[in-house]
Amino acid sequence: MRSSAALDGQIQAEQTGGEVERPEFGPLLQSLGFLLRMSQLASFEDFFAHRQELELGPGELSLLLFLANNPGIRQGVVGQHLMIKRAHMTKKVRAMEEAGLILRSIPDDDRRSVELRLSPQGDALALRLTPAFEAYEALPKGPLSSTEEAELKRLLRKFAGLDSYLAEDGQ
Repeated sequence: MRSSAALDGQIQAEQTGGEVERPEFGPLLQSLGFLLRMSQLASFEDFFAHRQELELGPGELSLLLFLANNPGIRQGVVGQHLMIKRAHMTKKVRAMEEAGLILRSIPDDDRRSVELRLSPQGDALALRLTPAFEAYEALPKGPLSSTEEAELKRLLRKFAGLDSYLAEDGQ
């Protein structure tokens, strides 16, 4: 994960006239949305550095692991819970279906909805990538101690309204 030292190194590489530009962030450093976005970018940068082991991008891997835990879930429910817009969800599902990872079916009780499940190839990929994902998640995350990382995850789950799911999963 990109640390402040990495950011400083990037800034130093972009010198102008021999002087390092160090802009002022002002109230942005107190903005939850700004800090979450910067953290997401740093997290994705770290994720993509490990892409070879994880094989998929963060969105595809999230969808794969979510479907592995929720076979037969309706596409709209997946979109709601993962906060994926309908058009993006359709595109992502179509691409993963074409790759042979997802199966779509229309339930008899509601012909307007679509149920999703992993194909046998998708199941095999999820089984293979879950340990790699867990190993990646166990790596140190930038300048955070393991205690700080656990607290940050706890607060983010609470902020996103996901803390009750952890209790239900028994984790």
